[in-house]
This record gives sequence, C-alpha cells and structure tokens, in this order.
Amino acid sequence: MRSTVRLRILITCGVLVAAGVGGWQLLPSDDTRTDPVSVGTTDEVTSLDPAGAYDAGSWAMYSNVYQSLLTFKTGFTTPVPDAAERCAFVGAKLTTYRCDLRDDLTFSNGRKVTGEDVKYSFERMMQIKADVGPKPLFPTLKSVVADGRTVTFQLSARDATFPLKLATGAGSIVDRSQYPAGKLRGDLAVDGSGPYVLKEYKPGESARLEPNPRYRGAVTRTGGPVVVKYFATSDELATAWQAGRVDVTHRQMPPKFLSDLGETRKNSGRITEADSPEIRNLNFNVRSGSPMAEKAVRQAVAAVIDRPEIVTGAYQGTVEPLYSLIPQGFIGHSTAFYDAYPEPSAKKAKSLLGKADVETPVSFTLAHRKDAAYAAEAAELKRQLEETGLFEVEVVEAEWQDFQKAYAKGDYDAYTVGWLPDFPDSDNFTAPLVGTGNSLHSGFANGRIDSLIAATQQYSDRAAAANDFEAIQLEVAKEVPLVPLWQKKDYVLATEDVAGSQYLTDGTGIWRLWELTWI
Repeated sequence: MRSTVRLRILITCGVLVAAGVGGWQLLPSDDTRTDPVSVGTTDEVTSLDPAGAYDAGSWAMYSNVYQSLLTFKTGFTTPVPDAAERCAFVGAKLTTYRCDLRDDLTFSNGRKVTGEDVKYSFERMMQIKADVGPKPLFPTLKSVVADGRTVTFQLSARDATFPLKLATGAGSIVDRSQYPAGKLRGDLAVDGSGPYVLKEYKPGESARLEPNPRYRGAVTRTGGPVVVKYFATSDELATAWQAGRVDVTHRQMPPKFLSDLGETRKNSGRITEADSPEIRNLNFNVRSGSPMAEKAVRQAVAAVIDRPEIVTGAYQGTVEPLYSLIPQGFIGHSTAFYDAYPEPSAKKAKSLLGKADVETPVSFTLAHRKDAAYAAEAAELKRQLEETGLFEVEVVEAEWQDFQKAYAKGDYDAYTVGWLPDFPDSDNFTAPLVGTGNSLHSGFANGRIDSLIAATQQYSDRAAAANDFEAIQLEVAKEVPLVPLWQKKDYVLATEDVAGSQYLTDGTGIWRLWELTWI
C-alpha cells in the first residue's frame, strides 16, 4: 500500500521561477467566474444507479453526487468519515463493523438521511445482483442492521479491507423513497447527498453538476459548477482538447498524443503526470463451450504474448509491461508470469497444446471496447498468436456498454479490459478479478485462490498479507484465468486558467471535481 501518490507537474510555458510566475497564479482568483469548468473523458457512465455499475466512469460520477460512510482524502490511503461521524470494528475478530451516521445529512431533495437509508442501500445492491454491478466487492457481507443513526455490518469472515470498500462507489447511500427495492432506477435523475447535484444528464454526451448546498461531510470546500463531456474514443477527446472545447481531460488521451508530450508542449496546457495503479488484462471466458475452458489453451496464449511489442507498438511507450496480477507499488507485487513464461515461445505453446491433445489451430474470438488504441492492441495480439500457426483469432469490437453486457453473458472467448482499483489495496486486484463470482464474469473459480484471498483479508497490518498475495499470483500464473498486459501512468491535462487539476485523481478511485476552480 502506498501512503502517498507521487505527482510530477509539467508546466508547458517553462519553469515557473524562470518565467516569473508565482504559485498564487495556481489559486482561485477573487474575480470568480461563474461558468462551469468542462471536463472531458472517455469513461462513460454505465448507470446512474450505484447498484447497477462497477466501472471507472460510473464511480467517478458517484463520488461527486452520492455520499459513502467513509472516503479518502487526497494523497491518503486510510479512509476517513464522510457520511459517518465515526466507524470502527467491534472487537478484534474483524467480523463486526459499526458506523454512527452524522445527524445533519439530507439528500439533495431535502429528505433527511437515516441509518435505514444506509441499510437499504446495501441490501438493495446485494439483492439486485446487477450483471455489471458491485456485489462482487462484498463477498463477506452477511447482514446490515440499522438502529437509529447506528449501522452495524456483520461479516461472514474476517475482512480488514471492509472499511476500504465502504469508501468506494459501492458504498453510495441512496434515498430509499426514490430507488426501487428489486430493480434499478429507470430515470436519469439522482437523489444523493454528495458534494454535487446532478442538474442535467445526457447519456454518452454530458453531465451538468452544481455544488450541493445541503452537503455535509469530509469535503470542506466545494468548487464551482462542472460540465463533464463524454467521448466515445480517445481520438475524439484529443480533438476536443485541441479545439478548446474542454478545459480539463482525464482518461484516456491517445498514446501518440501522450508520447509527444515529452517532445513538444505546444497547446498542452498544464499536465499532471502521476504513477497509477491502472492495469490492463487479457481475460478468458472459461465457461464450458469456450476453447478457453481448456487450461492448456490459456497457458499457450500466455506463453506466446510479447508485452514489449504491445508497449512499443500499440501504446508507443506510454505504458509498461506487467507480469503479475498486482501492479508495481502494491503489497505482494511479483513477476509470476515472467517467471512462468520468461520469453515468448511458440515452441512452449505447441508443447502445452500437444500434451493436452488440443487440436490446432485453436479458433477463438478476441473482443475489445471500440477505440483506436485498443484496436491496435488487439491487432498486435492477433498477429503474435497467429504467427505461431497455433491459433486463429477473430477480433470483435463493441461500444462500451454493449461490450460490458456481452462479456458478462459469455459472448466472447477472450476480452481485454482495463482495471482501475476502487481502493488502494492489493485485495482489489485479487477478489474482483480472480475470485469466485468475479466482476469480469469469466466463470473462473478456484478453491485454492479463494482460500488465499480470504487469508489476505484477515490482516489489519496489510504488509503481513504479502506472502499470501504472492501465492495468489503464482496460482494465477499456473491457472491463467487472465494474462496481465500492462500498467500505465495517469495524466490530467488542464488549461492555464484552471486550478486544482493536480488533485482531481490520486489512485484511490475518487474523482474530485470539487477541486476544480477558475484561476
């Protein structure tokens, strides 16, 4: 776990001191502008209902319009109270967690937030079990009891990571009078108690947010109005930035654009570059009927993949090869896949398939979200695999929401998905990705891995879980439910008249739109 996130801010107009620019120019001006800051992103919202989505775009929205019992402050990895006054485990067993709700909370519609709303929010999310919802994040949640402002969570097993999970979008508190119990809310409205109120939402296009005057919680100062603009592809986002149609961009600019930042700063604005826990994996559908149900096929694919070729080709050096489930900077990071498959080897792949009596070439579908960079990545993977003569790969692309639904149903044999952790702990790279009932809907289940995941969750001292995390990664490299591809840095671009962009994101999964103000 990292206690801080290192930021490197690159000012395109030259060195601050040399240019004679004082730090005060990065602070809000007394002559406050009232027009909204526009933020561009390719991370679209899957659902405005927190019971219905488990993705970066949706949770970025949730962290602004909803409130959780706990949250993360900028640069810290230990959660602090937000909707709660206090939270703590009861006793040393780590199976009972209790929170006392603040008494001054109201939803944006004026209704008071109660302990029953918290209980309802969790029970509803667990009951709905949306295909792409956050239920997989809470495998140990047994029951929730509300007694006035006191809410008690009973867990089926020790889980030291439970407070971290409460601080995510999955912990969003909804108004029980506005969100139906057995299904997702069907309109485009939000009734939350977060720092912002959603004033207007056009799916796939934009969201207009204004500060919530009723908000009470960990955020001590809310910024001005914000308009989030959604773009289908990274190229479209880059075009909007270059045309001056957005003031801030975050996730994802094209690799070519990012690779050029180090060479030319013209019209680049202010750039925040941060070490990031974002990773990307090649995931396998191991359900019966898919060729990937055969372990030897998955192992053979892993034996062939050449990560440096993907890094330098499709991503032009803007990402780094990743050889483990858990990325660099997190407890238990290892090089399990490098140790098992030290170099691309068609010979090894052929041997694996031969020993398992698998007929070649193995034909399978490889799917990705529609985007030029992801298409280039898929084309490179197809090239590497087919050059061995062992595989025939059909590449399929789809818009984000269609892509999510399709892989959840098992329509693809293999599919590439990026993963941005919901909270800063190695557990978020294990249970949701390779645990039974995982969020990737791969159909993968392994008792040994599940036991190791449970073992990692019992330690309050997270460093004590390092050996178990390493053991999980050894098992993953052997069973190959997925193949890690790369880890990347995070970039936020802002025009020179926007302050606070360096605090927009820090790897804790929270999008701090309230930090953005005009200079």
